[in-house]
Amino acid sequence: MADIPRISVPEHFQTERLELVRPTHEHLEALIGFVTDERVAKTLGGAQARDAAWRGAAQVYGHWEIRGYGLYAVMLRSTGQCVGRIGYLQPEGWPGLELGWTVAADHWGHGYATEAGGCLLDYALGDMGLPRLISLIEPSNTRSVAVAERLGMVRGERHRLMDKYDVEIWSKSAS
Repeated sequence: MADIPRISVPEHFQTERLELVRPTHEHLEALIGFVTDERVAKTLGGAQARDAAWRGAAQVYGHWEIRGYGLYAVMLRSTGQCVGRIGYLQPEGWPGLELGWTVAADHWGHGYATEAGGCLLDYALGDMGLPRLISLIEPSNTRSVAVAERLGMVRGERHRLMDKYDVEIWSKSAS
């Protein structure tokens, strides 16, 4: 882990329709709800019981403490409703700094992942000065593949993640 530097990023971003905020205890139920929904769980490697989803949420919060960055809660500016999570992550063993996203199934098709992803991709490759950002996508997850394409990411090699998930590494490099 020593080779992955701790970096600091803003705890808040705003787009036309969304607020991206560092998650607090107020977002816990929404974060658990996304990954226990079977429609969403299929895109993340399978259904999760509530206790496993709680541990996953704890990882979201802990990533911020360990790395100085992590997944943001995606809030609709119009209502304040939490509709997803998106952000930067690089747990131990990851092949690079990832831009990852999950949107609640009831909010699919509204362009939220693309809107938030574009904001964070621009920040990482611009203001942060990173040379490259990746997204790890299970090949059958056509919705995430479409988001990656809209963000200008390019499909790369396959990767075995955590010795159990076969993903494709999508990436975008700084201009």
